[in-house]
Amino acid sequence: MRYLYAFLFTLISITSIGQSRFLPPSSSEPVASSGAFETVVATIPYQGYDETQAYFGQGQYEVFLDNLDGVLDNPIIVLDGFDPGDSRDITGLYNSLEFNGQNMADILRDQGYDIVILNAPFYIADGKAIDGGADYIQRNAFVLAELITILNDEKVGDEELVILGPSMGGLIARYGLAYMEENGLPHETRLYISFDAPHRGANVPISLQYLINYLAFEFDNQQAQDIVEFVLNSPAAKEMLVDHLAAHLADGSDTDQDPTKLLPEGAPDFRDAFQAELDALGFPANVRNVAMINGSGNGTTTGNPGMQVINTTLDVIPGTSTADVSLNFMPAASETLTISFWETFLGPISVGSFSADGESTAASDGVDSAPGGTANISAALGDAGDNPIIQQFIDALEQDEYCFIPTLSALAIDEADWYADPNLSASPFVNTHIPDLNEDHVTVTQEGAAFAILEITGTVLGTNDSTNSTLFLIENPVDEVLRLAVDPTWVSNQLELSIYNMGGQQVYAKTYGTVSDTIEIRHGLSSGLYILSLTDSEGTYSYKLVVE
Repeated sequence: MRYLYAFLFTLISITSIGQSRFLPPSSSEPVASSGAFETVVATIPYQGYDETQAYFGQGQYEVFLDNLDGVLDNPIIVLDGFDPGDSRDITGLYNSLEFNGQNMADILRDQGYDIVILNAPFYIADGKAIDGGADYIQRNAFVLAELITILNDEKVGDEELVILGPSMGGLIARYGLAYMEENGLPHETRLYISFDAPHRGANVPISLQYLINYLAFEFDNQQAQDIVEFVLNSPAAKEMLVDHLAAHLADGSDTDQDPTKLLPEGAPDFRDAFQAELDALGFPANVRNVAMINGSGNGTTTGNPGMQVINTTLDVIPGTSTADVSLNFMPAASETLTISFWETFLGPISVGSFSADGESTAASDGVDSAPGGTANISAALGDAGDNPIIQQFIDALEQDEYCFIPTLSALAIDEADWYADPNLSASPFVNTHIPDLNEDHVTVTQEGAAFAILEITGTVLGTNDSTNSTLFLIENPVDEVLRLAVDPTWVSNQLELSIYNMGGQQVYAKTYGTVSDTIEIRHGLSSGLYILSLTDSEGTYSYKLVVE
């Protein structure tokens, strides 16, 4: 039995529900870092839902000056996301902006923008140990508010700030800016980019939460209990998760499910309270609010409701002990399903078991398989290394990805059906980048980077990243000739055509006084992604160009 316990403890110790998946790990090679940072302490205290007093939050920030004049005069703040234990430092945050061998921060610094990275560290405040990367979103927002004030005091000139908020950082930025406006605090910020942030909540499969919690408390392992307490039960996780195991446990039990609580529900006294507070604040009114997300905009799902994630027997001690384990996604609307099961055996004898059921609402299939930015169960388990048991578990997974940040949540659309097509008129964002396929959460793609860079530089200010106009039809991908078909009904005495590269630099421009039904341009551009901007008397239309 001692060896069986040792296996279980090992499994639990690396099953931290993917704390690094709220933001992906950066590359091992640092892009840029001086190793020096400043500490910022909030001047507005915050008292959490379960706290008896208010505390002043703290953060660490480093300024990476631009590569043109080296003067702090055009700051862009990049925020930290959910990061228990501060496993991702300032260098890691800078590196997280990498894509296709480039780094968005480097591109912007080459254009005269200063990158300011704000990290949420572990610290002590008035005798209380606070893990900033998993702390209350509100307290972190007050740290951001103080940094905004500092930068506006220190910067040279009158350029307003830009704030990029990945994941939970998007909620911190939204809350901080809206709070400053509501309380008459100047933020001098012109642009807020929400990057796959959970405005309507985040998701970790409740079946996985049940299993981790059972393994932790059934075997009384302190390390595993710490993971449950400081990651899953952290203030930030309880504020964000739309379904949390704390809402389903029977009174007086650490592991048993209350059979009357099968429907999705957030952490009591946290989730609903936070969402109500966030909704009441709304979005900053004196800022351009845009969003780049990783969830599909055309209904592509992440698996299917109720699907089997794993159903296997783990060979714990060959010839001596085994463990049966099965997990399922939450089921289709109004259906109930056993979603989590574990049973351990010594030979043929069962020595312990656990199971939990889940029921989906009538309004929506389970969120686990909804369109959205994804996370991976195998990534949560980590590298199996020399542990054959963990490798067995990973190899037996039938469904690795799950919906982590639903598309509708990232777009801040209040809709009960997680699978509904996004109605952008119901979103508060004036411009959006939405991929066709689900992507790994906060992955910076070439298209996403182009969207953010063009928003920051102010090159293209359309109402949507991909125009719905049928006046102009573009042949994509583009070879050495760009072919543009013009609707015969189009009426205008002038058409301005511009092409921009990834850095927001104009690489081609031409103005047409009269236009036939087809425009052909020998552009001479190298392979890559570009933005085509067409402006007539009625407005501007933006298109992505892929040059082969």
